[in-house]
Parts: sequence; C-alpha cells; structure tokens
Amino acid sequence: MNIDERLIVCCGLDCENCDARIATLNNDNQLREKTAKEWSDMNNAPQITPETINCEGCRIDGIHFAFCNDYCVIRKCVIEKNFNTCAQCNDMNTCNKLYPIVNNNPSAKRNLEHLKD
Repeated sequence: MNIDERLIVCCGLDCENCDARIATLNNDNQLREKTAKEWSDMNNAPQITPETINCEGCRIDGIHFAFCNDYCVIRKCVIEKNFNTCAQCNDMNTCNKLYPIVNNNPSAKRNLEHLKD
C-alpha cells in the first residue's frame, strides 16, 4: 500500500479521499456545500455549514475541521497518549471509541493495521 501516512487520521480514516480536504485544497465551494449538507444530515448537526468545511488533514499542519480538531474523542485520546494514531495503542482492537469508526469503515482498520507493520 503506497500511502502518505500523515493523511491517515488518528482513527484510520483516509484524509486523502475526504471531501472536506478536497474542497479546501481546491477551494471548491460547491463541494463544501454538498459536504456540509451530507455531514449535517448524517450527524444531525446543523452547525456544520459550508463555512466550516475547511481542512487540510487531521495530522497535517494547517487548517482542521472544527469537529476533528476540537471534539473528536479519538483524536483527543491519541494526543493524550502521545501517539500518532490508534495503531500504536495496545487497546486498538477492543476500544469502544474506535469501534464505531472501524465497524462502519473497514478500510480504516486496514489502514491502522498497515501502520502497525
């Protein structure tokens, strides 16, 4: 697998394919609007607006989506443990915080397994 490991989020999701990152890098307001609507509906979070869709990647220096930066319990846990990702944690396979992500996104689990190697 040829990936830029910095684009793998703490939980294993891939920032490279994230619509927020793509919209930010391309300054694509239509994609910001589409993403804000999808994420707002999916998460019952009306505070997600096109103006909040700005992110260069969770582990990249620069702009971060407010939820990931300020509220994500997984990211906070990784930072508190001084890890780069959940791949460094011995509890990765039994973690209640991580389970919803890897259960709904098998690629996230594969990415974390790849980072363990």
